[in-house]
Amino acid sequence: MAADQLRISQYRVMWILVFFDLPTETKKDRKRYAEFRKRLQGDGFIMFQFSIYIRHCASVENMEVHIKRVKSFIPEFGKVGILTITDKQFGNIQLFHGKKVEQPKAPGIQLELF
Repeated sequence: MAADQLRISQYRVMWILVFFDLPTETKKDRKRYAEFRKRLQGDGFIMFQFSIYIRHCASVENMEVHIKRVKSFIPEFGKVGILTITDKQFGNIQLFHGKKVEQPKAPGIQLELF
């Protein structure tokens, strides 16, 4: 392989952000909410904030697979948003804990078996 093919492009590596606001009034609602979160986590998403989960994807094709999977288990009620950004865009994020600037945590290395 050529050196260019081995180099990881910050514009090809993608991030998926899933935002959700699901009802939690009834026991059944809370069960659906918990199941949705568990399925996101089972698909490799990690909590970024309480109702925002993120996932690092090695390519656009890999990203599309995970988006399709998330769409397959979206609950009947509530709101879910899916946003995709490049690794370069994610690297420009400004995070704060109170007024203190916080550096974004690098994603763990993910091994995917086909």
